[in-house]
Amino acid sequence: MDHVPCLTAWAENLGGISYPLLSDFWPHGSVAGKYGVLRSKEGHSERALFIIDKDGIIRYIDIHDIDDQPDNDVLLNELRRIDPRAAAAAARRAAAETVELPHGGIVMYCNNWCPTCKKARAWLEARNLPYREVNIPNTPGAADQVRLWANGNVVSPTFDIDGTIVVDFNEQKLAEVLKQANLLK
Repeated sequence: MDHVPCLTAWAENLGGISYPLLSDFWPHGSVAGKYGVLRSKEGHSERALFIIDKDGIIRYIDIHDIDDQPDNDVLLNELRRIDPRAAAAAARRAAAETVELPHGGIVMYCNNWCPTCKKARAWLEARNLPYREVNIPNTPGAADQVRLWANGNVVSPTFDIDGTIVVDFNEQKLAEVLKQANLLK
């Protein structure tokens, strides 16, 4: 039942999937009601994922309580299983686009839409700290690198400060690492 900008951000966070997404935002919950996942008294649905193939057949259903986050890797694996040609083409495009990720100094892995990333940018800029930014959804290999650092999750922002990794924006931890690297007085 998320609105289109929210679904767009989610698709970018998944690595820019091109599978069509349905926003059930208006009329509010009409599709969720038909699929039996609407909590009409609360005004929201369960966290529900339905994958429907090109022929209109439901191929996968994943329903969680609204407070539970489903595993995105499971979803991506299901999409690959359902449409192996699209998965192979996406893998070929990703391999052709592979770029070397930056190292040295302050490198911030982030998303354009992330409010915490905006705070981190402002924090760095207020201290006149030069940094390079890697847009996780749009940089091939960036999401995989962040997953390695963040126990399998894509956490933004994540910082690589001369090889020391800081997952998430924790001002105190970030300041400590920057001082140890002689980048912050």
